[in-house]
Amino acid sequence: MNRSRFDGLEVLTKVPDGKNLVHETPLLFIHGAYTAAWCWDEHFLSWFAAQGYFCYAASLSGHGASHGRKQLDSFGIRDYVDDVAAVIAALPAPPVLIGHSMGGFVVQKYLEQRQLPGAVLMCAVPPQGLMSSAFGLMFQKPGLLNDLNSLMDGGSVAPETLREALFAQPVSAADLQRYFHHAQAESHRAIWDMTLFNLPHPARVRNTPLLVLGAELDHLIPPSLVEMTARSYGVEAEIFPGMGHGLMLERDWRNVAGRIHAWLVERGL
Repeated sequence: MNRSRFDGLEVLTKVPDGKNLVHETPLLFIHGAYTAAWCWDEHFLSWFAAQGYFCYAASLSGHGASHGRKQLDSFGIRDYVDDVAAVIAALPAPPVLIGHSMGGFVVQKYLEQRQLPGAVLMCAVPPQGLMSSAFGLMFQKPGLLNDLNSLMDGGSVAPETLREALFAQPVSAADLQRYFHHAQAESHRAIWDMTLFNLPHPARVRNTPLLVLGAELDHLIPPSLVEMTARSYGVEAEIFPGMGHGLMLERDWRNVAGRIHAWLVERGL
C-alpha cells in the first residue's frame, strides 16, 4: 500500500502486480462517516488490485490523515464532493466510484454534475436523506443513536458500539479494537446536509451505470432504504443476507467484492 497526498488529501493506493489483465479504468473508494480511507485497505484495495485494477481510497477533508481534522465541522457535503473531484482530476483515467454509507451519498452528489464509467453505492445514505434512518434508530436502537451522536461530538464510546453499528457477523476482539482505534468524530454540517440541506437530485444523475448494494441486518441503512435508493435511480437493489453495515469489513466481504467485480466485468470495465 502506498500513501500519497492529492491536494492535501490522504490517498491510499494499490497497483496491480502485472500477473493478471490490467484494467484501464481505476477504482476510487469513498468512505463513510466516522471513518477514513483505512477501511478499504483492510481487504478491498489488495483484492481488487489482484484482479488487475489500480485502486485508490481517499480520506475526505477532516478525516484520516487529510487536512482539516481540527476544522472538521467546517466541512459539508459540497466540500466532500470537491475532494472527490480533486482526486479524480489527478487520476490517469475516469474511475468507477465505490462509496459506502455517507461516501455513497457523496458519490450521488458528484454524479449530479459529472458522468463516469460506473458507480457502486454500498449501504448508501438514500437521496431522501437520513431522516428515516434516524427515526428508525430512535425507536429500535436508541442506545446506538445516542452513542453515534456522542461520537459525532468527539465523545468516547465503547467498542461494542462499533460492533453493533457495523457488524452482524463475528469479528475478532483484536480487529474490533483496531477499527475502534481508527474511529473518529464526524462533521455536524455534513450530517445536517445529509438530513435536510443538500440532498441529491436523482433526475440529475444520468448515464452513469449504478450498482446498489445493501445488507440484510444493517441497523443504520436498512434494506428498505437501500431499495428506496435503487428505485430512485431505476435499478434493482441487491441485499447481502446475514451481513451488517460494514460490508467491506464483515467476515463475508469477499462475497461483496466478488459481486462488484462481476458487475465491472459485465460492463467491460
